[in-house]
Amino acid sequence: MYCNYNEIVAEIKKRSLVTISVAVAQDREVLAAVKLAQDAGIAEVILVGDASIITPMLEDVGLSGKTLIIHEPETTKAALRAVSLVNNGQAQVLMKGLINSSDFLRSVLHKEAGLRTGRLLSHLGAFEIPGQEKLLFITDGGMNIAPTLLEKKQILVNSILALHAMGITEPKVALLTANEVVNTKMPATVDARALVEMSTAGELPSSLVEGPIALDVAVSLEAAKHKGIDSKIAGNVDLMVVPNIETGNALGKSLIYFAKSKMAGIVLGATHPIVMTSRSETPEGKMNSIALACLVNDKKSP
Repeated sequence: MYCNYNEIVAEIKKRSLVTISVAVAQDREVLAAVKLAQDAGIAEVILVGDASIITPMLEDVGLSGKTLIIHEPETTKAALRAVSLVNNGQAQVLMKGLINSSDFLRSVLHKEAGLRTGRLLSHLGAFEIPGQEKLLFITDGGMNIAPTLLEKKQILVNSILALHAMGITEPKVALLTANEVVNTKMPATVDARALVEMSTAGELPSSLVEGPIALDVAVSLEAAKHKGIDSKIAGNVDLMVVPNIETGNALGKSLIYFAKSKMAGIVLGATHPIVMTSRSETPEGKMNSIALACLVNDKKSP
């Protein structure tokens, strides 16, 4: 269980240093985030992109002039080169720089050079919420728009495996819906019941999955008692699975803007964790996402 990002950084320092491959690295905010990760002692970096633009930026953000740059001015080729560095083991985390998200993901899913696993790519958000005892993870509020039941299963598997890699051996999972009653007019409740049945049948990695479950019950044991719901996870949830991207987007932004939460996010489902943050994200926020990716990375020191 992690209470904040400082604890994540402390854990990463016990492991092998992670190398980040940045695709199209001529992005000042990304370079500033990488500098924070280096200063924290959790990562090194290989920058792939236009060296004539990247080199002057190094001094601006305080990165060493000796930082490894692979010169590739063409955007698509730079992204594929960055992906190949992860594929061949020279780096363990891939990070998006100044490139369109669709183009970046096409490189990730390239048939020959990409990081395919056969699993669906999905987004995992981690929120440090003031006053809460531990980080709250939310999926998928960033990639899959209206996932089918099978896609929800893959999203759930991606997230549970990521939490296992963080040391959370039996994540408490809430399948969010508007209420706790299965109703065929509310497909999310039907899907939630099906996912719980899959969990009971042993079709999911080790976890404690409940649903359908409303947000108030997920976050409050008192609400569960008031509703007469016998829950083993109420008030102590690790992971919330939202039914669609609108729910995840609204929930995540509410936590950021109303509760002043700190957020990190990574892309799962590839062979290695991927950092793909918003252009508007601060260097600190990007650094938190780097830290989360480093934590999920499977390569640990002996």
